[in-house]
Amino acid sequence: MKNRDFAKRREAMVEHKIAGRGVRSSPVLEAMRTVPREAFLPEHLREFAYEDSPLPIAEGQTISQPYIVALMTEALELKGGEEVLEIGTGSGYAAAVLSRIAGNVYTVERIGQLAEKAATALSDLGYRNVHVLHADGTRGWPDHAPYDAIIVAAGGPEVPESLKRQLKIGGRLVIPVGADRQIQELVRVVRVAQHQYRTEDLADVRFVPLVGAEGWAPDGRGATVREARPAGNTEGPARTVAAASESIDGVDSAALEPLLRRIGDARVVLIGEATHGTSEFYRMRARISRELIERKGFSFVAIEGDWPDVARIDHYVRHADYQPSEWIAFARFPAWMWRNREVREFVDWLRAHNANAEPGTRVAFHGLDLYSLYNSIHSVLRYLDDIDPRTAQIARVRYGCLTPWQADPASYGHAAMTGKHHSCEREVVSMLTDLLHKHRSYAEHDGERFLDAVQNARLVANAEHYYRIMYYGSRASWNLRDSHMFETLQTLLQFHGTGSKAIVWAHNSHVGDSTATEMSARGEYNIGHLCRKEFGNGVYAIGFGTNSGTVAAATDWDGPMEIKAVRPALPDSYERLCHEAGVRQFLLPLRKPAAPGLRDLLSKPRLERAIGVIYRPDTELQSHYFRAVLPRQFDEYIWFDQTKAVTPLETDELRGLPDTYPFGL
Repeated sequence: MKNRDFAKRREAMVEHKIAGRGVRSSPVLEAMRTVPREAFLPEHLREFAYEDSPLPIAEGQTISQPYIVALMTEALELKGGEEVLEIGTGSGYAAAVLSRIAGNVYTVERIGQLAEKAATALSDLGYRNVHVLHADGTRGWPDHAPYDAIIVAAGGPEVPESLKRQLKIGGRLVIPVGADRQIQELVRVVRVAQHQYRTEDLADVRFVPLVGAEGWAPDGRGATVREARPAGNTEGPARTVAAASESIDGVDSAALEPLLRRIGDARVVLIGEATHGTSEFYRMRARISRELIERKGFSFVAIEGDWPDVARIDHYVRHADYQPSEWIAFARFPAWMWRNREVREFVDWLRAHNANAEPGTRVAFHGLDLYSLYNSIHSVLRYLDDIDPRTAQIARVRYGCLTPWQADPASYGHAAMTGKHHSCEREVVSMLTDLLHKHRSYAEHDGERFLDAVQNARLVANAEHYYRIMYYGSRASWNLRDSHMFETLQTLLQFHGTGSKAIVWAHNSHVGDSTATEMSARGEYNIGHLCRKEFGNGVYAIGFGTNSGTVAAATDWDGPMEIKAVRPALPDSYERLCHEAGVRQFLLPLRKPAAPGLRDLLSKPRLERAIGVIYRPDTELQSHYFRAVLPRQFDEYIWFDQTKAVTPLETDELRGLPDTYPFGL
């Protein structure tokens, strides 16, 4: 491949995979455009140089994913001319990127062969301000300390004290840290005083282990049980899964009586999905929900959707008289997640089911999520305009704090973090407090509308916090979001009465118990774990899985929906095991399995796939797999070996429908 072809692909990668994913630093983007990644790769891998993925180099190491190199370099906040220490030279590519901004880059590599090859490559390419040392990187390079910035390209169990000591006051250290060798949190450590440091979480990442005196031992001592890998031969386990499974012909014909018996008297049934865009998952979830409503008297369905959008659906299915929060439901990205034919069929069924029921006994449809920050503000203001205009005026002043970011709430979080705009936490919490204080008078006016207004106010308070902390760390933002969903579920159970029962629709990653996954090692929890703590065996969690087929997903956030091919499951995954069981579709009881020893067999940690609204097959292992223990995560697992994408609602399908139809145009 000619140099100009590499240059075009490099420019496209920077534009779409780095700048397009949020890296904004001009020096970083220019450095990424300048450094030829292909020059740091073996000849046979150079054609893949500008795919946004890590690639193998010598000694079992990798050259980092370009986006991660850019993200970590941006986190150092380099202005130009700094003294920078890099730990983990690898191929030398990241050091070359740093050298285009910094005054000097001192890079340490513990593997002699890599250090020698990187030094030669950097010298041949003319990077004269990069200095390579073969040594234990966890000890740093004290001869040139202190440093303005330190970057570590391997994951350690904790931040090495030697590296912290080699930072200047005000210096920044970026490093992956985790108690498990296979998963880490990318953190930024800022030295604020001689013996004082501030730590910020940046992102979830996977790096090779940081081996050395202040890192992991070469033999892996200190790794957690989640590192254990299942046996390579799955023939025996696959037979056991097949024997324990309950085969089903299809969604509509599946015999669900055994599943309903296993659910028993559970008050909360959590029904998951392995993707946000697979028809079989949506249809089976709807089928199970219909059975629970008709045969077990469940009170409401609560989905991983925004409260105001779902309030529109609730108004429709319950034949309600009060005006819904939003006229058009699910009109923004990712519209296909709920605005699809599969959900439409369930919504229409639920409306018909409620048609002859008394208003107080109709099955409700609610949203649990907190993404719709500004839709919720509008809902609160509309309610207050009708009920308490004076308070509405106060609310407008308080919520006005957020209006510069209506088009992009995430940028509000960036501004609040960097000090470009003051935090609005006090204003929105005050609004929620005022609403709660007026509970009695508002509830007397209209209890249903009060629930809607208070939930929207709570959403605004939590969403403000969410968009702000998402820039401090994924762990905190994830936990806030799932805490919000759990609190909303509790509010709904209380509102619908002591005998009420809930069905929850959300992704596997939300409804499966997080303590059975690597999320727990990152300090994350989810609604499944919180429900298990609250309700014990009164909650029943159902997960889904597939091997291959198609899925509706986007390549980037806010990008167009595409119908993408789902790659066959990876080895050492639960999906591969279920595929090799040879049963096309089945239910697999996990709480009380039929086959002896099934729980023990499945309790060896394996990979599990999770596809959200984004699907990137080219980085599938890094982007869409995590380690889990399936029988601790779910009470039941439903398998469809071959699946197809959901069918989004097209505009022409909606024309001519009644004005009350919730999805609008």
